[in-house]
Amino acid sequence: MKTSAWYKTIIYSLLVLFSVYFLFPFIWIVLTALKTEAEVYQYPLVFFPSEWKFSNFIDAWNAQPFSKYLLNSVTITVLTTIGQIISCSMIAYGFSRYEFKFKNGLFILLLATMMIPWDVTMIPLYMQFNLFGWINTLKPLIIPAFFGSAYYVFLLRQFLMGVPKELEHAAKIDGANDFQTYSRIFMPIMKAPLTLIAVLNMLSVWNDYLGPLIFLQDRSKYTLALGLAAFKGVHELQIIPIMSITILMIIPPVIAFLFAQKYIVEGISGAIK
Repeated sequence: MKTSAWYKTIIYSLLVLFSVYFLFPFIWIVLTALKTEAEVYQYPLVFFPSEWKFSNFIDAWNAQPFSKYLLNSVTITVLTTIGQIISCSMIAYGFSRYEFKFKNGLFILLLATMMIPWDVTMIPLYMQFNLFGWINTLKPLIIPAFFGSAYYVFLLRQFLMGVPKELEHAAKIDGANDFQTYSRIFMPIMKAPLTLIAVLNMLSVWNDYLGPLIFLQDRSKYTLALGLAAFKGVHELQIIPIMSITILMIIPPVIAFLFAQKYIVEGISGAIK
């Protein structure tokens, strides 16, 4: 019993140390956002602010039209998430439940697109969207999501491969067509992996900087990531506003993860199986 108690003590102590190590940057960001300008540049470094200036968050938010940036980010995130869920679930359902010619070859070709860096396709995409007249609109950031993502399709296909065929046979006996089988039977079954995809897409789109930087020109269409970068001047770096907006940007993904963590674990484990 003593050995077991010592073992648990060591394990929990290590977990606490690692937790502090990983949380320290976030704690430093929060404390920096609450400092005065003088304390930020003070040497030796000041860990705790002498005066907790919560007004820094309001000042940073009002320094630029972040309410508009927030609306743009939410619009892009919500619509791309909906697009990914619809398109990827349909594609994965087709690859996992139907038999057709060149199925494996097409799926390998789909996976091969994951090996192409986005930097390589960046210029052709810009030329294509410019031809469509989509530059300086939110369309290049939203519409491609309705054509699916190879990685998300792969996750959903792996999950659906473990679903028994008897469900489809039972649905056909009850008179359900293919779309009804997909929407009423398989969509509820895919709740866990779809939640995982929604969270992953949210993290990717919410923090995306390069995409909006390339396709957006009008400041009224900027996202939060671009608005945050505006605090980085040529000759100066506004540390307190950057830290304040960074904290506000972190909150939605953290909340989404806390509410969806159960389904995230189920979705990952199901995809691995």
